[in-house]
Amino acid sequence: MTIDIIILAAGKGTRMKSELPKVMHQIDGQSMLARVITTAKTLNPKKIISVIGYGADIIKKQFQNDQALLFALQEQQLGTGHAVQQALPFLSEEFTLILYGDVPLISKSLLEQLVKISSSGLGLITFEKENPTGYGRIVRHQGQIQKITEEKDCDNLEKQIKEINTGIMCIKTDLLINWLGKIDNKNAQQEYYLTDIIALAVSDKIKVGHVLAKQEHEIQGVNSVIELISLERIVLQDKAKQLIEAGVRIQDPNRIDIRGELVCEEGVSIDVGCIFEGQVFLKKNVSVGPYNIIKDTTINEASHLQAFNHIDSALIGKQCKIGPYTRIRPGSELNQDVHLGNFVETKNTKIDDHSKVNHLSYIGDSQIGKNVNVGAGTITCNYDGANKHLTTIEDDVFIGSDTQLIAPVTIKKGSTIGAGSTITKDTEANKLTISRAQQVTIESWDRPKKK
Repeated sequence: MTIDIIILAAGKGTRMKSELPKVMHQIDGQSMLARVITTAKTLNPKKIISVIGYGADIIKKQFQNDQALLFALQEQQLGTGHAVQQALPFLSEEFTLILYGDVPLISKSLLEQLVKISSSGLGLITFEKENPTGYGRIVRHQGQIQKITEEKDCDNLEKQIKEINTGIMCIKTDLLINWLGKIDNKNAQQEYYLTDIIALAVSDKIKVGHVLAKQEHEIQGVNSVIELISLERIVLQDKAKQLIEAGVRIQDPNRIDIRGELVCEEGVSIDVGCIFEGQVFLKKNVSVGPYNIIKDTTINEASHLQAFNHIDSALIGKQCKIGPYTRIRPGSELNQDVHLGNFVETKNTKIDDHSKVNHLSYIGDSQIGKNVNVGAGTITCNYDGANKHLTTIEDDVFIGSDTQLIAPVTIKKGSTIGAGSTITKDTEANKLTISRAQQVTIESWDRPKKK
């Protein structure tokens, strides 16, 4: 069976309270429409046509590099039937699958079932909902689907029906074209309902197949921010569950956000409140304390992150100790057994084995050797107002507290820097270097008093 796929994505989404088109709101770092397109591609369709309207230019720009995606414009939103009509000129395959850009968690397996049961001409996905208010009802006769009645057109008996229409259908293309030419807008909303083709199919003696969805989130549409957040939480909990099943100790799966891909080896533990973004790789026996934010980073074996660190685009070596309150910025690479502590910030810096920067320091655009101790309050002054410059700290250096290293500068192997120094020139190896103003006492000075 060959298929084309139509994705309806023309609505504004008034209840989202945003100028952004509804389908461009994100779940887990990806727009709802992008998620649906990704799922659609797994079915290997000949074409994917997105019907767009509100914010069309925004959507086109977002997907301008996707050569597999075509666009049809629905200038006026006159109902789902009218939306599908805009895509008819693009259709060429035997069957057409209709999806929705605001139903982001539809699964490949459910769609495969739908395509399979649609061989008679038409199939749809339904769901048994305890409170069906607001949804179109599946009306049956002797067990067979006869029609779909929208909420505003339901009589009192039809309102008692709990089986609802999801809107997701697979239809023989020639039948779809024929039926869409026959629907009208004589209903409470004066719209052209795609659902009206069900009654036309019954009239033409085409059996309507159906798949009953088991999980509501797979067929749930998003109309408000709270619904968006609710579906995103399902995605994040599912990721956490998969990691737990693989042996990762996650302290509380309700208090972890995986906004991208998190890959963990055995023995990994993750405390509460952590956020993972982009591609994060935690190797064997890594432990992550509470409230860490980690993005696009690899952390190697047996390293430990204490609480409240922010790590972005970095490489952390084996047996490192990080935090609490450390910020590691892009371009930072730590080798084995490196310690970064309270309120330390690094950027574009490489630190070799067994070196420590434990307190209140900024280390930027630097190369630090082995067995280096950087004292509290040390700053590499890497920016001259126009350009960045490199600070090189060789092996076995000890830097006293409250030191400023004015780049470009090299602290030679074995150097010791006295506390409170400002270093503007390369130091001598294995020597003590001190740079301080002369200490004086002002005899006539009085401490200011409050007025």
